[in-house]
Amino acid sequence: MSFFTSVKQAEPEDTQAIMRLLVNTAEWLLSKGSSQWNALLRGEDSHNTPEAIEQGEVFIFKQDTQLVGMFMLQKEQSKWDRELWGEETDKSSVYLHRLAINRKFAGKGIGKQMMLWVNSGIPYPGKNTIKLDCASNNTILNAFYRELGYDFKGLAVNEYGEFSKFEKKI
Repeated sequence: MSFFTSVKQAEPEDTQAIMRLLVNTAEWLLSKGSSQWNALLRGEDSHNTPEAIEQGEVFIFKQDTQLVGMFMLQKEQSKWDRELWGEETDKSSVYLHRLAINRKFAGKGIGKQMMLWVNSGIPYPGKNTIKLDCASNNTILNAFYRELGYDFKGLAVNEYGEFSKFEKKI
């Protein structure tokens, strides 16, 4: 059973709701003892979400008018991605970031449904690989990506910690 009734590329008028969802997610993570996404609580957005919305790289999942979840699918490597993955030369990858679920809908398998949606086909011509990273010490999230068929591609370290890298050919 799907808990969202629509999927669309976010538009500028969605920016406020998306940023609120991201900050709420960062607050929830902090309440669970995780410093992941902490920068959002200080007003810092390493993935420049408003610009990604303008570029059509943010996808939102709604149940009627309620925002259920979102993620970012970047067509080009960000500074963050280059730090973790190195410089991409074949340009066939997209980089998934900021998978966030509205806590009102948590525990219903929505994250899996969202990932199955993107696994069914990348919406950008010439792109056939999804790359993503997550905190290496988040065992639940690491297991989640493995269960969805993502291949573990090693660990990377930057100033924010150690991250597991995953990829999947679509």
